[in-house]
Order: sequence, then structure tokens, then C-alpha cells
Amino acid sequence: MKKMIALILAVLMLLSMTACAGSKTSAPAAKLRFVTGGEGGTYFAFGGVIAQHATNNAGISVTGIVGNGSQANVQELQSGNAELAFCQSDVMAYAYNGSNLFDTKVDCFSTVAALYMEQVQIVTLDPDIKTVADLAGKKVSIGAAGSGVYFNAIDILGAYGLGEADIIPTYQSFSDSANDLKDGKIDAAFIVSGAPTNAVTDLATTKNVSLVSLDDEHINTLIAKSDYYTKNVISKDVYGTDDDVTTVAVGAVILARNDVSDDAIYALVKDIFDNAPDLVSSHAKYGELNLDFAASVTSVPYHAGAAKYFAEKGYTVPTK
Repeated sequence: MKKMIALILAVLMLLSMTACAGSKTSAPAAKLRFVTGGEGGTYFAFGGVIAQHATNNAGISVTGIVGNGSQANVQELQSGNAELAFCQSDVMAYAYNGSNLFDTKVDCFSTVAALYMEQVQIVTLDPDIKTVADLAGKKVSIGAAGSGVYFNAIDILGAYGLGEADIIPTYQSFSDSANDLKDGKIDAAFIVSGAPTNAVTDLATTKNVSLVSLDDEHINTLIAKSDYYTKNVISKDVYGTDDDVTTVAVGAVILARNDVSDDAIYALVKDIFDNAPDLVSSHAKYGELNLDFAASVTSVPYHAGAAKYFAEKGYTVPTK
């Protein structure tokens, strides 16, 4: 009997650790693991700065860890391997609705805040690739298989009447894509990240980087089909390109497991936004933060701790 009771207790403990939803952690001093992105992307760099500042100043312990893209980040929340995660706004909607990348609905997470726009960057060193149509027959990295980048690439190719079969696709991370562009192994790469993106910036120090622009007609077609895209312009000063580049973007959002304490999330959001004007020197993305955008998410409800902060600032956000 004692062995049976011990076994039952062990099973219950395991379920409590891995369940998608559960009781809230007890205090803002809880240790929060923040899954960010690959080392060549903005998620990783900015997430590390956010984590360090919150740990030093907000009375919470946040550890930034490497992530493998938005889908994988949601899965890390679901499995209990992280309490916080960066995610593209389109991918979090896929997860919450159980569509595209996700076979079933994942609802163990809430929105913390939208931070900045992530531009779809079509990077090339080939001066003959000037439009999306020019990618036909070329070797093109379209992100890791099943990633958010992959679906963005498929959406944009589709708007121009192209499909995966019309290119020679590879499925790579930002850093690997940049390295293969540099070595001449691929002709172009889709990278979805806040510009400037480290992998592209590094490439631009030694190579003449070009970004492919989208025209208004095809942008309008894309937005009509997928309203989570917005038109966006990357200034020529960002990477030293000849001209400004017109593209589309999705939002970069921080998510939290529902069982993280309200106090911890409130402390995190307050630390990010109250201190943003003074932290631009730590990371340029702080300069893009604003409360209007932060409180603009409608596809996934906000965590109660975040809602408390936004209410103090005069914003009402949807909660469960």
C-alpha cells in the first residue's frame, strides 16, 4: 500500500510540473526562464538584456535562454520548460486557435506585451534579385521547416504566384542562412526578425547586402488574406542598402504561462516599460517600445499581471 501511495504521489507531482495550466507560482521572486531565439537574432539579444535588467532591478529572477523559433517557444511553455517566451504575433494566434503549425489548441499561455515589429527581410547578395518573382529557380532559405519564418515565406511567395516547388528551398536558422549567403551556397534567405538583425548586420560588414522590396499591390493582396501583416519600411541606414526597403511585418510579443504569479508579470512589465526611455543604449529596441502597441493584442488574452500594469496607464486589455 505504501508503495502504491508513493507511486500515485510521484505521478501527481510529475503532472503538476508538466501540465499546460496550473496554480500560480507563489511570488515575484520566482525564477522565470525566458526562452528567446537563436543567437543571431533579435529575440536572443534583446531578451537577454530584458532578463538581466529585470533580475537586477525588479525583484524577480529572469534567465534568458536560447530558443528555436516561435513554434518551439510555445511548445517550451506548454511542456513547462520555460515560463516566458518570445513569439511572433501570427504564430501565437496559430497556437491559441490550434491552426497552421499546431494540430491542437494550446491555451496555457497569455500575452504579456507586444514589443516591436518584426520585419520579413528577404536578404540577398545577388544584384539580379530585385523582386520576389526573381526568386524563382533560386536556392532560397525559407526558415526551419514548420517555423513561423517558413509560413511567412510561403505567404509572400504565394502572393507573387510562387510556391515551394518554384524555388530550391533550404531550411535554416538566421545564422546558418547568413553563413551560406556569404559562402555562395544559397542565393537568398527569408529572415523574420526586428531590424537590425545581428546575422544580417554581421553579413553587411563584409558583403554588399541587398533586401528585396515588396510592391503595394502584392502587399495589399497579402494583408487582405492574412490581416496580422502590416506594411513596414526598413530604412536604408539600417544595413547600408542603396534605398529604403518596403516589406511587411508581424509583432514580437512576450508570452507567459498562465500559472506565473500576477505579481511577477506585473513587475516584469513595469520594469520593461517604465525604464525603456533610459535603456536605449543597452539595446536599440527599447526605443521602439510604446504602450499603445504593447496593449494592442486582441488574438490572445493578456495575463492578469500585465493587465494590472496597463490599467494603471489607462489601457484596458482583454483577459481570460
